[in-house]
Amino acid sequence: MTITCIEELRQLARKRVPKMFYDYVDAGSWTEYSYRANEADLRRIEFRQRVAVDIAERSTASRMMGHDVAMPVAIAPTGLTGMIHPDGEIHAARAAKKFGIPFTLSSMSICSLEAVSQATQGHPFWFQLYVLRDRQFVANLIDRAKAANCSALVVTMDLQVFGQRHKDIKNGLSTPPKMTLRNVLNIASKPRWCWQMLNTKHRNFGNIIGHVSGVDNIDSMVEWTAQQYDPRLSWKDIEWIKRHWGGKLIVKGIMDATDAQLAIEAGADALIVSNHGGRQLDGVSSSITLLPEIVEAVGDRIEVHFDGGIRSGQDVLKAIALGAKGTYIGRSMLYGLGALGEEGVTTALSIIRNEFDLSMAFCGKTSVAAIDGGILRVR
Repeated sequence: MTITCIEELRQLARKRVPKMFYDYVDAGSWTEYSYRANEADLRRIEFRQRVAVDIAERSTASRMMGHDVAMPVAIAPTGLTGMIHPDGEIHAARAAKKFGIPFTLSSMSICSLEAVSQATQGHPFWFQLYVLRDRQFVANLIDRAKAANCSALVVTMDLQVFGQRHKDIKNGLSTPPKMTLRNVLNIASKPRWCWQMLNTKHRNFGNIIGHVSGVDNIDSMVEWTAQQYDPRLSWKDIEWIKRHWGGKLIVKGIMDATDAQLAIEAGADALIVSNHGGRQLDGVSSSITLLPEIVEAVGDRIEVHFDGGIRSGQDVLKAIALGAKGTYIGRSMLYGLGALGEEGVTTALSIIRNEFDLSMAFCGKTSVAAIDGGILRVR
């Protein structure tokens, strides 16, 4: 099978992943305006092609958070990854390790911190933290991340309340999923997924079940989790997390220059310009639209990363040219995972690096450090 672009992986994943889980990935909140804007606004940015420039010796290598990376791309934290493909977090982490880029594990992963660490032989990865009401559980999660050799902590700031996602409601996506006749028939039509799911022990939220007093099954977890997302989250919490963690801290969900300044004051080492893939506040601007003003506001005091709408290596190049020091892929990785498992994640990463490399060449750039806004024009 020859795969040439992320869109082909998406189409294959749609055929192979049960509808309720595929739609969980390929959806935004409410009207999905912001979800679509992330991609559309990236497409509106055009390149300035250069010729007669020596591009024989070029490299996509860069650094993110003090780590050498094969390209300025990290795998974003995505919940329920192990339902897109059984053992999905493990497969994605292995692919990232082999490729030489960071992998970020979600708090709401199916495979636990410990399972991912064991499967990657203790290789460093990043851990994404939700700030829940149970601060002792949060502290324990941080300690478990340390023990698992995580090298950066990513705190998601924009999930104090949930954006309404119409597709999830219609599909009955819940914990556990509603097994309507429609859902049962659809799942039964995905025999590869069913067989692989039967052959894994990872089917629940591995970072939670068994790690909270009284939460030892899916029913007790549902009851506990429903009360845990904390609308009182503040920058004081980030200061506390930074002290307890003691390592590199990234805050995710920054869409305002003032919040970027507050992130610096709270002790963050990097921030991610992100609207949660258009899954939270519908009607907010695309991430790429706000990236330049946030980069300008913080200067070189903190690393600015970018998340939202990346479906190609060209999108990565555009974000780097607008000042990002690194980028994240969530849906592009999940399309690859759903299509072909670990091989699909590697395929997605290879496609993105190849497109990034060739586009750099056409723009007359030979290194990531040389990329600047001069290669772009905006329609």
